[in-house]
Amino acid sequence: MTELEFLIDRRKKEIPTFVRVLKALPQGKLDYRPDPKSRTAAELAWLLAYEEETLVDLLETGGINWVDRPAPATVAEIVAAYEKNAAKVDSRLLTLDAERWKAPAKFLVGGQSVWESPTGDMLIGYLFDMVHHRGQLCTYIRPMGGKVPSIYGPSADDPGQ
Repeated sequence: MTELEFLIDRRKKEIPTFVRVLKALPQGKLDYRPDPKSRTAAELAWLLAYEEETLVDLLETGGINWVDRPAPATVAEIVAAYEKNAAKVDSRLLTLDAERWKAPAKFLVGGQSVWESPTGDMLIGYLFDMVHHRGQLCTYIRPMGGKVPSIYGPSADDPGQ
């Protein structure tokens, strides 16, 4: 299995879990944050959807120019954006060739390069970052009054499949 095949396979397994976690957020509590330094639940959920959007840019242009954008007002809007962007990424990954996988990529914030690596490394690193942020978001759900969905196995709220 190539690294690209691994990424495609892993995304097929992870994306439904991302959607379950996003849908588990109680709508009326999106301003919840466990600490003043932490992102709100809406900001953290939107980060996941927006990261998928920036991956489309990476696959189309070879780079990401990160610009913070405010979160939509509803869980439904965040979920819809996540699903739309993830589908675009998945579609583009199916046509990605080995040359593009190895091509240099840049991640810019405020016009400054903060990460440079081969495109494939950035794609895999991004998935790890998103899983990390999904884990953060899961720690918000129960204090917000929601139920934590099963991720890799049962949670205290969801026995899983």
